[in-house]
Amino acid sequence: MIRKTLKKTSSHKKLRDFIKKYKIPPEYLSTNRKMITRGVLIGLFIAFIPMPMQMAAVLLFVPFVKFNVPIGLAMCWLSNPITMPPMYYMEYLTGSFFLGIQPEPVEMTLKWFKDNLDDIFIPLYFGTAIYSVFGSISAYLAVNFLWKKSVERDRKRHRKER
Repeated sequence: MIRKTLKKTSSHKKLRDFIKKYKIPPEYLSTNRKMITRGVLIGLFIAFIPMPMQMAAVLLFVPFVKFNVPIGLAMCWLSNPITMPPMYYMEYLTGSFFLGIQPEPVEMTLKWFKDNLDDIFIPLYFGTAIYSVFGSISAYLAVNFLWKKSVERDRKRHRKER
């Protein structure tokens, strides 16, 4: 269903006119399996990293990797002001666990973070590395698998109808 919606949207006349007007390379808006899964991979990889300007970080990949840029940008929105605290706390706890460090009790105040940044920085970013790598690769594989299943299901339906 989503695959068909993306295909219809990408062939819309207004979108084609927009691409021509601003001379956007069409492969950055392509809706094939490889481009979508790459967008998911890059967007989620960046989404798990606690840093400002995540959307700009996704755009830094554009010259080096071809992927569906709107999907990559949308995936980095996974970390929004509502989801950031639990995500980063989970990453901190995971990093502390794997490094064998006793996690400190966390207070959700800017003063606490300012005072304890040196203590939580390494466990936080170690946990971030784990979730960024494994989370984005898992999502890449899941989207790839679901896309292929969707194509197979559509082919079977088409054969039955013929």
